[in-house]
Amino acid sequence: MGNAEGRAPRRAEPRGNPGSFDELHRLCKEVFPPQMEGVKLIVTKTLSSHFQVTHTVHMSTLGPSGYRFNATFLGDRQLGAEVFPTLLGDMDSSGSLNAQAVQLLGERLRAKAVFQTHQAKFVTWQFDGEYRGEDCTATLTLGNPDLLGGSVIVVAHFLQSVTARLVLGGELVYHRRPGEEGAILTLAGKYSAPHWVTTLNVGYGGAHASYYHRANEQVQVGVELEANTRLQESSFAFGYQLSLPRANVVFRGGRGSRGRRRRCRLLVALSCRRCRPAGLLDSNWSVGGVLEKKLPPLPVTLALGAFLNHWRSRFHCGFSVTVG
Repeated sequence: MGNAEGRAPRRAEPRGNPGSFDELHRLCKEVFPPQMEGVKLIVTKTLSSHFQVTHTVHMSTLGPSGYRFNATFLGDRQLGAEVFPTLLGDMDSSGSLNAQAVQLLGERLRAKAVFQTHQAKFVTWQFDGEYRGEDCTATLTLGNPDLLGGSVIVVAHFLQSVTARLVLGGELVYHRRPGEEGAILTLAGKYSAPHWVTTLNVGYGGAHASYYHRANEQVQVGVELEANTRLQESSFAFGYQLSLPRANVVFRGGRGSRGRRRRCRLLVALSCRRCRPAGLLDSNWSVGGVLEKKLPPLPVTLALGAFLNHWRSRFHCGFSVTVG
């Protein structure tokens, strides 16, 4: 009794902000590297503490080739790891533009506008408002509003930190256009332990589950499963990351592909900060690999990738050079 009375009361862990709905599966997705194809040259130049530009030249045998120009402006106000206002613009050689502006309206209120054009025609215009409380996040998105045509897409997100480790919430998507109207509700849950995170989204006709595990400072593993019963599609991905600090080497795992009628594909890849190989394997007997190598003290990164589909006898490879 004396020990029990003298024991200090256990303090509850702070719940904290759950983040945004779009970042629920972020830890798992960061384990997988992207695929490569063609030859790409990326040159990044920092003009000042607020302004940065990037030039990208991509030559491809499968997709379109061309030049892209990206400009980023960062303001003076910083909140955590975020800087406001943030202006992003990306334009290709055909004149298509992707632009984004993010502004902090208050300590807890953010506003974002996104515009996308295809050559001279507007494709997407989207406006977001996000409130981040101490233990909750609420977001309202208005997409492609057309008052004259009577069409609009409205997306509402809400996340609540029930405990320090459990986050619950949902997404409601409402769309309307002439002759068609509907809504889709998706429920979400995320549980974070000291060394692992599991996330599940369940909605009408589909589910998305992911599991991320950090075994130690060197090893990280991610598993992702997506299923859509309406389209009879499913995808499965397994990835891992192995860091060797003394050798400055990191091996990272890949990203899954979709299959129809319960046909799953498995991709296993490797990647790294200084030397990043990546491999791919799926149910269609596709194999591939990506190797990324940094060349310190030069600000240069080289990447080489190759992918082969045995059934279709298709092979493609990619090589990129990143400066800056």
